Amino acid sequence: MTSHQNDPDEQHQGEDLAALITRLLDRVPDRTQKDLAAAAGISYPTLNAWMNRTRGTSRVDPERLRALVDAFRRWGVEVTPREVFLAAGRPVPGRSDQEREDRLLRLYRQLPEAKQRDLVRAAEVMLKDAELVARVSRAQWQ
Repeated sequence: MTSHQNDPDEQHQGEDLAALITRLLDRVPDRTQKDLAAAAGISYPTLNAWMNRTRGTSRVDPERLRALVDAFRRWGVEVTPREVFLAAGRPVPGRSDQEREDRLLRLYRQLPEAKQRDLVRAAEVMLKDAELVARVSRAQWQ
């Protein structure tokens, strides 16, 4: 048995968001894509475009992906944020808490304007790097 067969998160690694959502919806046969869209607060046309692969998912707002996780969990389906983010080709964000975000905002507000711009640019570079790593990681599993 290979290691990815032992790890539930890795068992389906390499599947895209449409395949993941299809697999998860199969676990709740009384639910539809329309039900999922409503439960996650996502418009049905948007979800349907992801499912038909007519709209890319690499720029989907992380909150939408978290909403999918929450909807499935409310229905009793086990899924991790990591699975959903990887399937969407997005970097898996670290946990955030209000205290950490407040501290970052306080520090940002204390910086001179030029340094604020530098910090934003640095954060954008870090995000692009994380997105590239996520794409490469996903491509390795396909």
